[in-house]
Amino acid sequence: MNKKHWLLSGPYLVWTVAFIVIPLLLIVYYGLTTAEGAFTLDNIAQMGRPENLKALWLALLLSVISTVICLVMAYPLAMILSNMKFNANSFIVMIFIIPMWMNFLLRTLAWQTLLERNGVINMVLKFLHLPTLNIINTPYAIVLGMVYNFLPFMLLPIYNVLVKIDKNVVNAARDLGANSFQTFCRIIFPLSLPGVISGITMVFVPSLTTFVISDLLGGSKILLIGNVIEQKFKQGSNWNVGSGLSLVLMVFILISMAIMQKYDKNGEGAAF
Repeated sequence: MNKKHWLLSGPYLVWTVAFIVIPLLLIVYYGLTTAEGAFTLDNIAQMGRPENLKALWLALLLSVISTVICLVMAYPLAMILSNMKFNANSFIVMIFIIPMWMNFLLRTLAWQTLLERNGVINMVLKFLHLPTLNIINTPYAIVLGMVYNFLPFMLLPIYNVLVKIDKNVVNAARDLGANSFQTFCRIIFPLSLPGVISGITMVFVPSLTTFVISDLLGGSKILLIGNVIEQKFKQGSNWNVGSGLSLVLMVFILISMAIMQKYDKNGEGAAF
């Protein structure tokens, strides 16, 4: 039995070591050493430079804004879907899942085409004699791209938790005299909190670390911390500084994961 177990888990273990453990160890090694291999903390201290701090704070700001917008949009929609009949809600949920099957880069490029000064949206607005929309290469376009790409990651965990709530508990609260607002505040929202925390984490982390969205929709004019790290690796070939900045960013990721683990111990807010 043990031998069979190891045979079945072998491919997963190989994949984990090759694509997770080894890359992480390399990041730690390069982040804590100089080009000559000597130990140093200077690479991590590079985050204190004004241009890097500016990129980090802007990334944090846009990530928080995107996460809040996704939450405000996803929670009411998840509640509506959870109260619909099975066939109808399955179809609508599928509509939100389908874009996730498409390539991330293609989805973002599509918005770049739509938002260009002579793009589809502005052509329609000109045809209707309305003011054009000039948000490409601005933080607004980046937030729009983040919300579009990561909204399903907020919707699905909340939806999965809401459909698991026992309707008898909700009905009992109403039978005891609670109105809709009281039922939501005291029953529905507390029970859906694992999904909310999971969704916030799943939106905030990729928003904080992204560089593709800001590169395409920001026109390389707006640098987030992800863009700075990308430049260190690709343009300057400075793996040591890039890894040091990545280690700092990893702290935010670990904090987010710890919060999710605290409020979703049973995995109730899992997206899939």
